[in-house]
Amino acid sequence: MSSVLNVRDHLLDELELAVKTSEKLIFRMDEADKRFRPADNMRTLLDVVHHLVSIPASDLMIMQEKSQEEVQSLELRIAEITEPARLVEEFRYNFEQFKSYIQSLSEEELLTKSTKAFYMEEGVVQIKWLIEVVTHVFHHRSQLYNYLKQNGHELNFFMLYG
Repeated sequence: MSSVLNVRDHLLDELELAVKTSEKLIFRMDEADKRFRPADNMRTLLDVVHHLVSIPASDLMIMQEKSQEEVQSLELRIAEITEPARLVEEFRYNFEQFKSYIQSLSEEELLTKSTKAFYMEEGVVQIKWLIEVVTHVFHHRSQLYNYLKQNGHELNFFMLYG
């Protein structure tokens, strides 16, 4: 296997770790947690979960140059889901779709195929989109962890690694 595809697989493995550990955090969420908001100018915990769950699917749509309206439609559909088991199921599905797309790209496409998001002036190559999705998911997983911790859940650092 080429070095490029090796790096791709490592990035996908890291993304899957973030998804798996996020799923465990989502299952800890109870009804009272859903409304928790650390400050008035911040999202609720459920809003953070909705955003996290949507990232692989919405970012894939953006990578595939879908319109803002199409992406918003997906995000609105996900925002209607409130049960942790359904949220985890949706997250897993979104991740698998994203992973499948990334794995379908040739090494050449991964490194040179550029697509432009509806909100950007310039295009971005697919490998850079992959890195963006990984960091985006990790960012919001961390946010979810902190929200749960602030709301009194007994969590530990090791939960984030497997």
